[in-house]
Amino acid sequence: MSEKTDPPFRECSATAPLTKSACPSNSPVILIFVCGEGLGHTSRCLKAAEYCETQGSVCHLAAYGQSHAFLTKVGWPRLHTTPREVTLAGDMGLFSLRKTLWNSKGVPCDLVRSYRQARALIKEIQPDIVICDTMYAPVEAARRDNVPVLFITNQNSFSTLAGGGEGGWAFLSRLVSWYLTLADRVIIPDFASPATVSRYNLVIPSERESQYRFIGPLMDISREQYPCTNKTIFASFGGEPFKIPLYQNLAEIAERRMDLSFKVFAQLPGLPESTENFHTHGFVPDLFTHLSCAEVAILHGGLTTLHEALFFPKPVVMVIDPHHPEQGNNARAIVEMGAGVMIRGDEADTDRLEAAIEEARRLTVPDLSAHFIRENGRVQLWKEIQETLRYKR
Repeated sequence: MSEKTDPPFRECSATAPLTKSACPSNSPVILIFVCGEGLGHTSRCLKAAEYCETQGSVCHLAAYGQSHAFLTKVGWPRLHTTPREVTLAGDMGLFSLRKTLWNSKGVPCDLVRSYRQARALIKEIQPDIVICDTMYAPVEAARRDNVPVLFITNQNSFSTLAGGGEGGWAFLSRLVSWYLTLADRVIIPDFASPATVSRYNLVIPSERESQYRFIGPLMDISREQYPCTNKTIFASFGGEPFKIPLYQNLAEIAERRMDLSFKVFAQLPGLPESTENFHTHGFVPDLFTHLSCAEVAILHGGLTTLHEALFFPKPVVMVIDPHHPEQGNNARAIVEMGAGVMIRGDEADTDRLEAAIEEARRLTVPDLSAHFIRENGRVQLWKEIQETLRYKR
């Protein structure tokens, strides 16, 4: 699946040079700011950075929270700490906007801290280009220092399955869409239409179409490397503490369905204890080893994991938080593709969840292998970086 291109820059060592001054002038230094809410942002940024380095660049990653912890475990050599800009919170297994707003009441101060840290890192590292994956303050920091900036996102329009707060979500949509005009380009790590998984989370004004670039998923997987046998029920739908009740429901299903073998992945304390057919895992160096052996994957509707399930391909049960402003919209597209079953998290008792698993087991996921080959996100992102640098120079 990996497509190689001839690097236009001379190779710069990944271990010795840390800043522009330590690298040949034609080897780009890239600074990537990663949102630490969940690991989807982290996974795609890591794959992007790994590929860019094979093309001769030197990549620095700046992250916080779960993202920083994960990148530390994988041993990324140029890792920096940046403040969080928002804190997600929930109640009884579901996202809570009220609690999130309460926990994020210091957002103005957090954004100032994020901006100052970004300015400091830019001054220290002297990057040729800055990439922000759903991190906002570094965009303005890069602009202030006349550094080209790309913004990675799969959402500029917000709504929920549960409804409510439409005025607030509409205001946030307008605010984010305006802010994205500050970036040189907006990179969407998804397939172009008609296979766009995040289609219901995007509203692109006709006058801004040239700024938005659909590049395809940011992934680095080879099917030959992972034998796709169907053996287990794979489950990974978030590492937030408020998801614990949902994992407990799966444990109850496993107790009465000894014919199913569950493998659950979450980096948080309080998971149900492992049993003969219910095995819990924290950090694993290669999640695809387990996903490739799944009969069904139970996910939360994040774009990165949905792309991974489509790649293998595996039918999915999407336990959707009805108050989350992204997951339900991604899930709608997957259901329309015939690749999964959607169930609301507030209705996901053991009976409904078990029925959804059985329904998913009967699905045949459409073959999107041609899309993955044609729309290689890592290769396309590298081209966007090159074009942006040429334009700015």
